[in-house]
Amino acid sequence: MANGELERVLSERHKDVTLFDYEGKKIPCIVIDKKKFDDIIKNIAGKAVSVETNLNILQDGLGHVFVKIALQFSQGNIEEKFLIYANENMEFFEALAETTMLTLSSPNSQIGSTNVFMIQLPKPERAQNALEIIRKGLHK
Repeated sequence: MANGELERVLSERHKDVTLFDYEGKKIPCIVIDKKKFDDIIKNIAGKAVSVETNLNILQDGLGHVFVKIALQFSQGNIEEKFLIYANENMEFFEALAETTMLTLSSPNSQIGSTNVFMIQLPKPERAQNALEIIRKGLHK
């Protein structure tokens, strides 16, 4: 990845990710703006909903690894994509592989206690395989 391209991709990354404690486990959380979070909740409230979660790993062979997380909701015609720089957020991906849980929250929420939408990944091996690929990509 040329230096200019790396800078461009870095500028597009989603920086607001965190972890919170839930029943003694670290749960990865993507914090999104309040309006987007409220729109998602409004569209899925009271409905049975599933979320197809895809992790697309982008690496340059020089140790820079990005993960595009794509969420496709079964209700409300909602699709969200987040580009996360794994170099800065390894704990996020380690927690994702361990718990197979992902949460969305708004900045106004008390992360981990109120206004959190939790997603259980249906295929744990995807997150675990992604973590291995990320680790290998970071050590090139």
